[in-house]
Amino acid sequence: MSEKSKGKIRQEELSYRKKNYFEEADEKERKAIFAYAEGYKAFLDAAKTEREACDYSVAAAKKAGFTEYRFGDPLKAGDKKYFVNRGKSIVVFRIGKKNLEEDGMRLIASHIDAPRVDIKQNPVYEDSGICFLKTHYYGGIKKYQWTAIPLALHGVVVLKNGKKIELRVGERAEDPVFYIDDLLPHLGGDQMSGKAGKIIEGEQLNVVVGGLPYPDEDAGDKIKLSVLDHLNEKYGICEEDFLSAELSAVPAFSARDVGFDRALIGAYGHDDRVCAYPALTAVLNCESEHTVLAMLVDKEEIGSEGTTGMQCKVYEDLMEEISIAFGANFRKVRANSKCLSSDVTAAYDPNFAGVYEKMNSAMISCGTCMSKFTGSRGKSGSNDASAEFVGEIRAMFDRGGVVWQTSELGKVDAGGGGTVAKFLANLNIDTVDLGVPVISMHAPYELISKADLYSNYKAFLAFMK
Repeated sequence: MSEKSKGKIRQEELSYRKKNYFEEADEKERKAIFAYAEGYKAFLDAAKTEREACDYSVAAAKKAGFTEYRFGDPLKAGDKKYFVNRGKSIVVFRIGKKNLEEDGMRLIASHIDAPRVDIKQNPVYEDSGICFLKTHYYGGIKKYQWTAIPLALHGVVVLKNGKKIELRVGERAEDPVFYIDDLLPHLGGDQMSGKAGKIIEGEQLNVVVGGLPYPDEDAGDKIKLSVLDHLNEKYGICEEDFLSAELSAVPAFSARDVGFDRALIGAYGHDDRVCAYPALTAVLNCESEHTVLAMLVDKEEIGSEGTTGMQCKVYEDLMEEISIAFGANFRKVRANSKCLSSDVTAAYDPNFAGVYEKMNSAMISCGTCMSKFTGSRGKSGSNDASAEFVGEIRAMFDRGGVVWQTSELGKVDAGGGGTVAKFLANLNIDTVDLGVPVISMHAPYELISKADLYSNYKAFLAFMK
C-alpha cells in the first residue's frame, strides 16, 4: 500500500465533510424523500396561517387516533392526545412507558406563524377609482417583495352578533386575487435611488380589493360601498366588523417543485412549517417509550409573545399537568427533559456569498442543520447548547442514520436571528436548535431541498426513539 493511499485513509478517518443526502441515499430512500415531500406540499397549500395549520394538525391527529386533551383529564401510558390553544397553536403528544422523573419528556418546538401582511382594524378606503385595505406587516419582511404579486385573503371576522366568519379568498382558480401596487420603473428614479428598506414604506402596503362603482348616483364612495356590499351579501360583514377581525394577505402561490429534477420546493411559509410538518408527522407516526410532545406554536416571528406564543405559561402548564397525572415531581421532569427547538436556518447562497462564512454555513441538500447557538453577533439572545447535549443528540442521529450538518446564521457580524430555544432552556430543559436550511428566507416564495425536509423528519424519529 502506498503512502498516498494510507494518507487518504487517514484523511477519511480524521477529517469532517458535509454529505449531500441525495448522494448518500439509495434508490429506496430517494423515493421516500420524494414521496414525503408530496404530503408536505399539500400541508403548505392547506395551512397558510397559524389557524389553518392548527386545524390541519387537529384533523391529522384525529385521523391517527389521537383525542383532544383538556386540563384535568386523566392520562395513562400509551395515550395519544392533542391540546389546542385558542385555535392558533397545538401540542400533539404521546404518553410513554418510561418514568417521567427519570426520563423526562422529549420535546420538539416549532412555530406555525409566518411573515405576512395583516389587515388593519379600520382598513377600508377609496381613492382615485380603487378600493384598498390598509395593512400592518407582520414579522421581518423586505416590504418591496410583497408588491406586484397575487395575494389571497385568509382569516376570521367576528361579527357584531358574535358569529365567526372564516375567509379564504384567492386560492382557487375561480377566485379573485388581491394586489399591492408598485411604481413603474419609468417614474421610479427617485424611488430606486433610496435604500432598499425605504423603497416601499409600511403605509404603502395597501391591498387593492375593488374597482367597480356601486350603481347609485346618490351614494358616496361608490367603489368602497360596492366592496362593502359584496362582503355583506356574501358573508354578512359590515365595515364595523373589521374591528374584531384577524385577516391577512398572503401570497396566492401554491407549493411547487423547482428545477428540472424536482429536487427543491418553492413555497410561501417554509419558515417554519418545513419544521412543523415533520414534527407533527413524527409524533403521529412514531411509537416511543418516551413521552414525546410536538409543540406547534404561534407568534415566533414577533418575539413569541402573547397567549399563543412560546413565552405563554400554557405550555409549561401542560407539561406540569402531564407530570401531575403520573405523580411526578415537575422540577425533576423538566431537568431530565430534552428539546429540539426546530426552526429554519439560512442556507448558503452562492449569489450572496459575501454575508456567509462558508465553512460554517448550512449547505442545501446536506441534511437538517443543528445550530449550537443562534442570536446576533456576540450570541446575543441565544440559547447556547452545551457540548454534552450536542454530543448526546449527535449520537442519536448517528444511531438513526440521519444525514445532518451544523451551521451559523451567516458571518458573525452580518446580523443574526433568534428562535424559541431560549424560552425552553429557561425552564431548565436541555435545548438545541435544529432545522431545515432555507434560501430566500422570509420572502413571499422561499426555497428548500426535499432531502433536507426528509432529513428533518428522520432526525425527529431518531430523537423520539
